[in-house]
Amino acid sequence: MKGDLLRNRSDGHARVGFVELFFDLVFVFAITQISHTLLANLTWLGALQAALLLGALWWAWIDTSWITNWLNPERTPVRLLLFVLMGGGLVMSTSLPDAFGDKGLVFACAFAFIQVGRGLFTLWAVRAEPVMRRNFQRIVIWASVGAALWISGGLMTGDMRMILWLIAVFGEFVAPACYFWVPGLGRSHTQDWKIEGEHLAERVGLFIIICLGESVLVTGATFAGLEWTPDVVAAFAAAFLGTLAMWWIYFNKAHDAASEVISRSTDAGRVARSAYTYAPILAVAGIVVTAVGDELSLSHPTGHTSFGTAAVIVGGPMLFLMGAQAFKYASFGNWSPSRLTGIGLLAALAVVSMLLTPLQLAAAATAVLIFVATWETIGHPRYVTPGG
Repeated sequence: MKGDLLRNRSDGHARVGFVELFFDLVFVFAITQISHTLLANLTWLGALQAALLLGALWWAWIDTSWITNWLNPERTPVRLLLFVLMGGGLVMSTSLPDAFGDKGLVFACAFAFIQVGRGLFTLWAVRAEPVMRRNFQRIVIWASVGAALWISGGLMTGDMRMILWLIAVFGEFVAPACYFWVPGLGRSHTQDWKIEGEHLAERVGLFIIICLGESVLVTGATFAGLEWTPDVVAAFAAAFLGTLAMWWIYFNKAHDAASEVISRSTDAGRVARSAYTYAPILAVAGIVVTAVGDELSLSHPTGHTSFGTAAVIVGGPMLFLMGAQAFKYASFGNWSPSRLTGIGLLAALAVVSMLLTPLQLAAAATAVLIFVATWETIGHPRYVTPGG
């Protein structure tokens, strides 16, 4: 039975399976739920709640992607695991809009079930592999402590729920950085995280596509329900071009080069933790927030720009470029002049944002993204490995 459910790495690149793509469908719905939740409560508290829920969603997805990097999704037990996790993800997604209301316990239990259940299954699947077994013993302990916090928060209301869930999601973020250290069991080592780097790069790229697709859906659905005045058409064009520019920036030469970096790295686990586990969350958040800004600029293209509207129209692209910069630094160890310049231009735009109409602001933010995409296309950036 040794290695019975593990991927066979002797055949080269481990392709992304259809069952993994099927699993991702749940998260198309989940991303839509988060953007609608933020749109319905465009306040500082609403932004904090949306960020917390997005953090939980991200870890439910990325942790599963790590698992399917190790386990073979073509094996029936692994497929059944993914189907069960899909069910838990669907319950979690449907409860997202009311997670800080009456469905908080449902959301918490669904998330806890995903994290702990997946860890226990993998612990059983790798029981014949001593290094991986010890690693997943630590992971299950971290997941169990987190589950207790999530469920405890679900039982609470108001500020106590927020406090407990903030601690819980912080634990999700800090666990890999702490190498899942557990008293008596020690810590993991990134060299022990034997991964197929190109597979993980492809998985994260597909999640970015999911988020961009959600943005297209929001833009199209909103535009279809409005009267097509010149202002509305212009706002639609700005939203669509902004989405195209984000795709162009993320999937330019750097993405392929980073995939090659991780495939050749002597410590692929370390690169994967930085470039494909932590860095993308900012880009994902940026796409979600941008989708909210697109919907607002489409619905109200002219007139006064409120603080909340300005924050999402400018903040979304800024978060995206921050995530794109973090990804490049984690992959190559250098800074991107184009992305840093784009962040600076958006910061300057934020200063005058409330003097512009939503349409003008959206057009300006899109222009910055197009500028960055153009610079990276014609600038011929040099991509090297960290320290290379």
